[in-house]
Amino acid sequence: MKPTAPPPPDATHGLPFPVQRHTWLDDAQALLTGTLLVALGLVLFRHAGLVTGGTVGLAFLAHYASGLPFGPLVFAINLPFYALAWVRMGTAFTLKTVLAVALLGALTEAMPHWIGLRHVHPMFAAVAGGLLVGVGFIILFRHRASLGGFNTLVLWLQERFGWRAGVVQLGIDGAILLASWPLLDAPRLALSVLAAALMNVTLAINHRPGRYVAF
Repeated sequence: MKPTAPPPPDATHGLPFPVQRHTWLDDAQALLTGTLLVALGLVLFRHAGLVTGGTVGLAFLAHYASGLPFGPLVFAINLPFYALAWVRMGTAFTLKTVLAVALLGALTEAMPHWIGLRHVHPMFAAVAGGLLVGVGFIILFRHRASLGGFNTLVLWLQERFGWRAGVVQLGIDGAILLASWPLLDAPRLALSVLAAALMNVTLAINHRPGRYVAF
């Protein structure tokens, strides 16, 4: 029997099977699902008085310090990073990122009106929130989107140099969490560190070069 010729390189990206490309419907459900999971995690953080890293963490710090709404803050803080996304990651990535950040801001403002939480144990908020945010990021990353800011930077570093996104993000998040020391007591700061660690370990394990092959 004559052997079957392998698929052309542009169809497989060097892999032994054809690469599946995302449709616009795939991307739309990913943006909604990813931002919804992140928003749920952030609602737990806010209810327990915790913070996180990245530009979302910076928005939390600004929210706690000024009392301004979190949603508009997270969108505004990300504005300078959209230029980096446009130059380094392309038009489609940038547009999906702008949509994801806008959707996250809207969800975090609307969600407290949709669900009511009487009591959330801070430890549960740290663990569940960290895992929810991590999984939400993975969904967005795998559909060539992010929540702006340092997410864009770490994704570019992973694609350019092979640095694991979760490891780089953990270092950045650690610096932001240290900056939150004046606004948090020691137990909440420790739980915020735990939440950031869980989020970034989730990223480091599940989102790395060669782990996912859809485009």
